[in-house]
Amino acid sequence: MSVHSEIKRITTHILQEMKNRGEKISCLTAYDYSMARIVDAAGVDLILVGDSASNVMAGHETTLPITLDQMIYHASSVVKGVKRALVVVDIPFGSYQGNSSEALRSAIRIMKESGAHAVKMEGGAEIKESITRVLSAGIPVMGHLGLTPQSIYKFGTYSVRAKEDDEASKLIEDAKMLEQCGAFSVVLEKIPAALTKKVSEQLTIPTVGIGAGPDADGQILVVHDMLGINKEFKPRFLRRYADLDTIMHEAIGQYVADVKAVDFPNAKESY
Repeated sequence: MSVHSEIKRITTHILQEMKNRGEKISCLTAYDYSMARIVDAAGVDLILVGDSASNVMAGHETTLPITLDQMIYHASSVVKGVKRALVVVDIPFGSYQGNSSEALRSAIRIMKESGAHAVKMEGGAEIKESITRVLSAGIPVMGHLGLTPQSIYKFGTYSVRAKEDDEASKLIEDAKMLEQCGAFSVVLEKIPAALTKKVSEQLTIPTVGIGAGPDADGQILVVHDMLGINKEFKPRFLRRYADLDTIMHEAIGQYVADVKAVDFPNAKESY
């Protein structure tokens, strides 16, 4: 039996089993083949091809500019590098809001053209029709509540959401609605830890937190942030596990110096 055939792929069903037995779910983003291979081999359960690619890969200020074609390109690159993790893809801004037919077309394109396993959609009751339509085609949907970056111009700020009772109540209602519709999981972004605990206890499906405290069923970070490749972004919820910016800067600087000094390539590195 080959090594590859022994690897058990993570499915939405396995994520549900993990929640049921109290095992936390590890999630990270990836946007290209090389990074996806590393993230997957390290044992991450879920890889999100996030529309955060708009920020970290394309240099945009928000997630809004990235297109469906670009998301499919990133997703197909990631899928080729993954052998174990569940791969979820963000449907980008403007590809599902307010039009359930367009939402279905977008989701089908992502699944057919990238080979990904599920899609993620931001919002609650206001996009219920789109979520239901996508689910009706047999496409797994991950929800996303709290701070929804695609709605940044509506909020006007990236600050913590759902601190007031009204917004907290709506978030709980939306989370229950997503579960009832058939979503397999819900991302909770930048909300109070106490609210995350309440939502996670009331839902049977797994919650995945980012800046939402320790009581979500899983955690997700942007891989470039947690590896210290992107040093400008310093939110309170981010833990840096490496300082690759410095390591890469020093390595490239040494390469430049060696080229200038005619130290590279040396005799052993030449034919």
